Amino acid sequence: MDSFDNEDTLKFIIKLLITALSIGLAAYIVPGIHVDNFMTLLIAAFLFGLLNAIVRPVLIILTLPITLLTLGLFLLVLNAVMLTLVAWLLPGFSIASFGSAFLGWMIIVVIS
Repeated sequence: MDSFDNEDTLKFIIKLLITALSIGLAAYIVPGIHVDNFMTLLIAAFLFGLLNAIVRPVLIILTLPITLLTLGLFLLVLNAVMLTLVAWLLPGFSIASFGSAFLGWMIIVVIS
């Protein structure tokens, strides 16, 4: 049973590092995204995962009528909002505009 826990922990750490590096790459490529340091990247990756696991499903249900009306395109907006929410919650991580958040989210999704 211990080896199963170690495997899950290792998978979690690897996924966290990949997400942190993808956020860092997005900050490097997209002019409107700024990250202070690597520790901020790790915390941002953790918050991004946490918000995607807890808040995003609730927002998807609440915005279901808009999502159906736009044939699912509103989910793209919702994903950019999730990244903006991380920037709002975390000092040292900032996003200048919605366009920057959208482009940053696309880079994160492609890499992660």
